[in-house]
Amino acid sequence: MEIQPIKGVKNVMGRAIGKPCVENETNVMYAKVPGKWYADDLTINKMYRTLLFLLFSFVTINAQDLEESRTIHVFVALCDNVNQGIVPVSKTLGDGQNPRTNLYWGALYGVKTHLKRSADWLLVKTLESKDTQILERVLFKHITTDTYLLAEAYDGKYIEQTTIDFLKAASGANEQKVVLEGKEHCFGGSADLVAYVGHDGLMEFELDIDLKPVHTNKRDAMMLACISKTYFAPYLKDTGANPLVWTTGLMSPEAYTLKGAIDGWILRETDAEIRERAAKAYHEYQKCGLRGARNLLVTGF
Repeated sequence: MEIQPIKGVKNVMGRAIGKPCVENETNVMYAKVPGKWYADDLTINKMYRTLLFLLFSFVTINAQDLEESRTIHVFVALCDNVNQGIVPVSKTLGDGQNPRTNLYWGALYGVKTHLKRSADWLLVKTLESKDTQILERVLFKHITTDTYLLAEAYDGKYIEQTTIDFLKAASGANEQKVVLEGKEHCFGGSADLVAYVGHDGLMEFELDIDLKPVHTNKRDAMMLACISKTYFAPYLKDTGANPLVWTTGLMSPEAYTLKGAIDGWILRETDAEIRERAAKAYHEYQKCGLRGARNLLVTGF
């Protein structure tokens, strides 16, 4: 169907158009002559603006989807009274081979339970673990953004391997792919943010590993463990990752601090603002004083 401007007859806006107008099923005024439909300038402008709006909306929505898709990988060394140099907790909380009751996983403020109870995260899948050292793997999706979080619970007696896997991921190595509803999500060394949660085993052992960066992609890292800045710094410098949040003293590495920092990271806040969120969350639950929490949780080298 050919549409052309018309001249000579007044339209509803008082402009001159040339042919008698008829109203179509969409209540738009057109003039009809044999073999052709004619539309006035106002109608053409409306159609043009509508097409531009639809095109802009489509491009904007797809651009946002591409921009906002990010991944987080959390490595959790389960609390273990027997195999770690910690002040013992209760038998159930400190059973490093039982994720369900463990202080850093299944307990109230453990990573899995705390995120599962949060209104901001949805547990979308429990994944199979092919590694006997990893007792449970869970995938979460953020409710309002296209952000996915993979958390892995390592048997507490393998804390050294947990630390190695975290540092390797910080260097960009050991990419892991998870397929959900036909879409691939990349973790490990391809995650945008990697985090370690648990006892600081580097106080008891040293590592001799190659941590040369595998690629130049920006990677943020959080180490929620006692005195992690002192013990992790020599290794993290080799990885090329950015120390987003780590600690200067003793701490309880429960998941509210992790979530507080991630909230700011998802909003693309500055490192200082993210660290402030972590400190406020730690103070809220530990009642340690905001100044003390700020001194404990720091950012950068």
